[in-house]
Amino acid sequence: MKQSIFTIVSNTALTDVVYKMVLEGDTSAILGCGQFVDLRLPEKYLRRPISVCDYDESTLTLIYKVVGSGTEIMASLPVGTKLDVLTGLGNGYDTSLSGDRPVLVGGGVGVPPMYNLCKKLIVEGRKPQVVLGFNAASEIFLADEFRALGAEVYIATADGSVGTKGFVTDVLKDLEYTYFYSCGPMPMFRAMEKVMTTSGQYSFEERMGCGFGACMGCTIQTANGYKRVCKDGPVFFREEVFA
Repeated sequence: MKQSIFTIVSNTALTDVVYKMVLEGDTSAILGCGQFVDLRLPEKYLRRPISVCDYDESTLTLIYKVVGSGTEIMASLPVGTKLDVLTGLGNGYDTSLSGDRPVLVGGGVGVPPMYNLCKKLIVEGRKPQVVLGFNAASEIFLADEFRALGAEVYIATADGSVGTKGFVTDVLKDLEYTYFYSCGPMPMFRAMEKVMTTSGQYSFEERMGCGFGACMGCTIQTANGYKRVCKDGPVFFREEVFA
């Protein structure tokens, strides 16, 4: 974990409620795809955890949804704003287990961490398939960016306005894959458990008070006892959480 000052270089809307923020600063503590950062925001006591969408040596890309007062503040921050950021938090995805043709599954705000993971898998010579789930066409983001990486992209919308009508599971049941990676809400994970045919890894979305394991507020039950999502996760193996 590292505490640094980052500067906002862009903060733009991707949909009515989803924003992309690019910050410039020291990203050396980020060691893998699937980790998250914790932002200190003006007028807020608790930091806000946000998954890492992408990063390089000097920039950090975050994609977030405006769902409360904290993210409302984020959306209003202008270019040039300096933010206190904790980086290198949580564990990431293990890509060594992916096989040749993994599937990446993202639901809503669980989509962003799939992007850097997809980039890494392609660099490693894999051929990832990406399944994205949204409620409607107006909520879709990053699909074109995944295609630009060279991934096969499948979209499920609850209202059928784009792609497969239904949920990510309606796409997954017809795909062949060697391993899976996912990020999204628990109801999506439970539905996936009924159709997934291989081992895989889930990245959990939980409320986090501190972000580094001190407050115990994001504890979940696993096959190996209670685990903290922020410290022991957010990525867990399928067999550990759905034993």
